[in-house]
This record gives sequence, C-alpha cells and structure tokens, in this order.
Amino acid sequence: MRLCMFTPADSDLERGWPGRIDGDVVVQLAAQTLQSFFASGSKAREHAAYPLTELRLRAPVLEPPAIRIFDGEGAFAFANPTAVRSPGSEIARPGGRLDAAQRLVAVIGADGAIAGWTGLVEWRAPELAAPKDRDFALLLGPTVETELPAGDFDWDAARLLAAANTRLRPGDLLAGPVLELHEEIASGGFVVAFAGIGELTAFVA
Repeated sequence: MRLCMFTPADSDLERGWPGRIDGDVVVQLAAQTLQSFFASGSKAREHAAYPLTELRLRAPVLEPPAIRIFDGEGAFAFANPTAVRSPGSEIARPGGRLDAAQRLVAVIGADGAIAGWTGLVEWRAPELAAPKDRDFALLLGPTVETELPAGDFDWDAARLLAAANTRLRPGDLLAGPVLELHEEIASGGFVVAFAGIGELTAFVA
C-alpha cells in the first residue's frame, strides 16, 4: 500500500490530508495525519477520491517527534525535526557548496513497529562547521510504501537500537545509510528517484 499527505495543487496548506494512492487517484483517509493513521493501526474510513494529477504531495510526516540517522546498523545521530521540507520545496543555500545525501527512511507506526518507508534527501553545506553543516533542510517524501523496498540494511536491528531504553512514537523517522551522495548541487531543479516510492523533487536557490 502506498500512502501520502496531499493538498489540492493550488492550495497553500503546508500539512495537507492523508491519503491512499490507488493508481492515478488518491483516496482521502479519515485521519488528521499519517501519524494518527499509523497510531490507530493503519485503519480509517475512506472519503472522496482525487485525481493524482490535480494534487500536490506534502511531506509524509511534517513534524516528526524524532529523527535518527544511521550510517551503519550500530550507531545513529539525531537530526532536526523542524528541518523537514515537503516535495517541491525551495532549498536555500546556506553556504557556497551544497551536497545532497539520498537515504531511505523507516516511519514508525503503532507499538513502535515500522509502518512504512519513504525517501529522504539530507542537505549538506560542507563549508559550514559541523553540526550546522547539515542542520537546515531534510527533504522528505514523496510517498510512504508499506512494503519493504529492496536493500540489505537491517531495519529491525536499527529499530531495536533506537527503541532501547526509550519509547518510539508514531511518526518517528529512522534514516538508513546513504544510498547515493550527490555533490556540488547547482541552482535550479533537483530530482532523485526512490524505487517503489517515487521521485523527490526540490528547487535549489
């Protein structure tokens, strides 16, 4: 099942509504957010269907409780939840050079389990001192796929490590290792693809 947050294409709503993608339409779900949908056990009434071509996809989780970024299965670093940006957002250049680390992300659902996977681009400004070199923008989306995409990262081991001595909440994000590092991004349109999830776009200022 493929899920999303969406708004009409001409809407300025930042968060949007949760939906289930069915072919070329999105069926609206009776939940406030995907976080609340996952917290309810991924069950909700379905409302009207909207043509996908007339919609704008938003970040699947706009305000995650926590973001953990893994560069291996045994360790992680926290990232800034307020840095999350929706597909198609403008990414401001904080320094001269701008790089982009492409990652797959697990979205936590009910009872600390993984509910699905989405795409992430972690923007990096290598000319800034750490940790501010990667504290300003996390492009998330465009959809959440509930079936595990292909790959050799041990998501269950990452989830168990993240949950040790604490509690994972619906909407928490676990970002896996870098799939591809895009260096020296030029100004203008930016597009990366995630198998089974879709294309994640941005405009680099």
